[in-house]
Amino acid sequence: MSCAVSRGSVVKSRLFPGVGFFRFLICARKLRDTLTLRSCTQTWNANARYLSVMSNRLNNFTNNRTLAPNLHWMALILAFCSFSTGCAGVKAPDLKRLYAHSGHVSEQPPVILIHGVMGSKLRDRNSGREIWPGAMTRLMQSDFQDLALDIDPDTLRPLPSRLEAFDLTSSIGQRDFYAAITHTLEDAGGYTRTTPGIPVDAGVRRYYVFTYDWRYDNVDTAQQLSRLIEQIRTDFGDPDLKVDLIAHSMGSLIARYYLRYGEQDVLDGNEFSANMHGRSRLRRMVLLGPPNLGSVEAIKSFISGRKVGFTRIPTEVLVTMPSVYQLFPHAINDWLVTTDGTPLDRDQYDIEVWRRFHWSIFDPDVRRRISRTSATPELGEKRLRLLERYFEKSLERARRFSWSLTVPVDNPLPLIVFGGDCEMTPARLVVEEIEGESVLRLWPNEIAHPLSGIDYIDLMLEPGDGMVTKASLLGRPVLDTTVPRHKYSFLPLDYSFFLCEQHDTLASNVSFLDNLLHALLNRDPSF
Repeated sequence: MSCAVSRGSVVKSRLFPGVGFFRFLICARKLRDTLTLRSCTQTWNANARYLSVMSNRLNNFTNNRTLAPNLHWMALILAFCSFSTGCAGVKAPDLKRLYAHSGHVSEQPPVILIHGVMGSKLRDRNSGREIWPGAMTRLMQSDFQDLALDIDPDTLRPLPSRLEAFDLTSSIGQRDFYAAITHTLEDAGGYTRTTPGIPVDAGVRRYYVFTYDWRYDNVDTAQQLSRLIEQIRTDFGDPDLKVDLIAHSMGSLIARYYLRYGEQDVLDGNEFSANMHGRSRLRRMVLLGPPNLGSVEAIKSFISGRKVGFTRIPTEVLVTMPSVYQLFPHAINDWLVTTDGTPLDRDQYDIEVWRRFHWSIFDPDVRRRISRTSATPELGEKRLRLLERYFEKSLERARRFSWSLTVPVDNPLPLIVFGGDCEMTPARLVVEEIEGESVLRLWPNEIAHPLSGIDYIDLMLEPGDGMVTKASLLGRPVLDTTVPRHKYSFLPLDYSFFLCEQHDTLASNVSFLDNLLHALLNRDPSF
């Protein structure tokens, strides 16, 4: 049995035959304890449907026909009381009231909101048809081959796409991604969403949404961000204007790269001389769920595909996207271990490691899929050779990208960091030897022959938000903050704040939104 609350609106569960009445109450209690105020006020119908399913299942598996109706009504009444008590006890800040008196201050730096990977909608430039995320049916059955980038065989860089980013993916179904944060900026913060390229009047707080094609190299995207900031300075008629950045997930890496290097591409070599281009252009930088030392989930997606809705974006599509390589764990992380917990010295940025373990495009099943989608076997083989060359180059750029963000710099901008630390999050993968063959294990329950005394949940998972571990968020290779920081994990923090929230819904967490407005509107000298 499992019970899960999808924060924001929809309550889902899976109740197997044979579950007892008291387990049902445990689930109801769990739902009560984890519901937010918004869930209580906006999702009662969904919860009622959930309770109806529960009661029907109780009737189905109860043999005592006299007892079944009593259990049915007892469960509903007790669960209703649990929900009602939980809702009555949940409090949320009145953000509009809290920041109402700040409205008289009009000289507020403009804000730029930067989404994360998959955080913008993509449409066909010619037809205008939305390709990502598209209709709900697409998330249930698409193979997402139309998201793959075409590759220039000479430069081994992605070619311009027929798709373009045009807006935030604010929500999918009833799952909120960025709708709450834009609403809060407008309703409680008094900001007005503004289009760049239009001269602005004084006395109005303004925010901009930086939408970009999240498939491309993050350096290319940082260059676009630089041009947006220069345009805003022109729109304000102020060449010395400073802006505030709010960046989520991969957007945090883009913002940090811009801060250090501006429009300069430093990934062609191993010398990362930071010009701190953004230091004179940024006032505050708020990072939400930043994978500062990468994410093991990115490697897992290259091995088994990225789960989206009821289907997956296959690895042969993901490998065409330079940005996803740049989410790999940093080289200072022990991301791969043996079954006894011994770190393996395997370079995730070395193509030979991928070739040896038959991961991603070196997986025979993946290679067969690529060949089948080609017009002829010869074209399929040509496509594979191109992907291998592209894979190797993209790995090397990703290696340099990760190092470029962690080498020490002078005159840093202290960062405000928010993230989750309540979800057990992939931190390490395990290689298990089975009959002389090295087999990769992605999850603790996959270990075929666990060793006595080894807790594989603790070994493979760490607290985080489900995608980014707390250690990565803080730019540390280990969770223990009493361990001195690695000399090449430079991350100047103003302060950090932790939430019980999943990665993709961090931006809708009310505690984050409250503290975000406090950080943006606070004029204390310490900021």
